[in-house]
Amino acid sequence: MTASATAWIGLGANLGEPRAQVLQALAALEAHESMCLLRRSSLYRTPPMGPPGQPDYINAVAGIATGLTPEALLEQLLTLEGRLGRQRQGERWGPRVIDLDLLCYGNEQRHSDFLRLPHPGISERGFVLLPLAELAPGLVIPGHGRVRQLLDRLDVSDIEMIEAA
Repeated sequence: MTASATAWIGLGANLGEPRAQVLQALAALEAHESMCLLRRSSLYRTPPMGPPGQPDYINAVAGIATGLTPEALLEQLLTLEGRLGRQRQGERWGPRVIDLDLLCYGNEQRHSDFLRLPHPGISERGFVLLPLAELAPGLVIPGHGRVRQLLDRLDVSDIEMIEAA
């Protein structure tokens, strides 16, 4: 693999065995021939965003190096979700077996029907910013600012680290 960019991937699950599924997804990222896992965050328990009555999520963030384009990387993440048992049924922010989000890709900013970079809502999501700040507090999210400064604006008191990296 020829690495050309650093990308940040958000991982989350709240159905089945969420901890195991997030760890399995991290292992799949590490084993992927087009990705090199650079770092991974601790695991965090977070309240669900979206429809009420869902179980808590287990969330993490991974930093990877890749030679894939952002679109090709997103395709690979969607394929990986399917291999790990995710069936997209259209309920926005509903419960899921695994969720892999392309958060940032270098300094790219894109807006298409298929891909938005950075990921929409990243600057308001503590379940993304807290694990991302663990890995890269000085990272500048294009169009938003530094991760640590964005995190400092949020109340993350309901997010709990459950397993250190």
